[in-house]
Amino acid sequence: HEIRKHMTAIDGDPPLRGHVEVDESYVGGKRKRAGWKFTGRAAKGKTVVMGIVERDGELFTKVVPDASRKSLLPPILERVPVGTKVSTDEWRPYAILKSLGYDHRTIEHGRKEYARGDVHVNTLEGFWAQLKRSIRGTHIHVSRKHLPKYLGEFEFRWNLRHAPETMFARLLMGF
Repeated sequence: HEIRKHMTAIDGDPPLRGHVEVDESYVGGKRKRAGWKFTGRAAKGKTVVMGIVERDGELFTKVVPDASRKSLLPPILERVPVGTKVSTDEWRPYAILKSLGYDHRTIEHGRKEYARGDVHVNTLEGFWAQLKRSIRGTHIHVSRKHLPKYLGEFEFRWNLRHAPETMFARLLMGF
């Protein structure tokens, strides 16, 4: 496959291995009623973000143009080695992962299934909830233009959650 040439992690980031979760979410915009409940995709002006997290490990997030296969697949191929166990929800763009050589497992949120053994995307769902609560509570609003910076901040904090005492020194090293 032409797409496999991108299998090395970018910018020296280590690949995400072990059991990996992949999920997308929708941030910002105006809520629109869809029947009796609000839904992520049924909203005007929302920004699509994707996340890849290694269970008990590192997190990667990215703003993507849309929730299509074309937008969601390249970050997975760049950061997750073929053969890795990957859990996703039933969103169609992820269906190709098995044919690309991943040990792909799917959870069906549409059937009110949120975990089946170790197959779930609950780690990322928790991260999205934390991100959105912070935006609503602290920042009130985050523009699409600046959302990658906020994602970077939350990703940084998540990845250093087991060593918070090193956060400040590592932050200063970035300047």
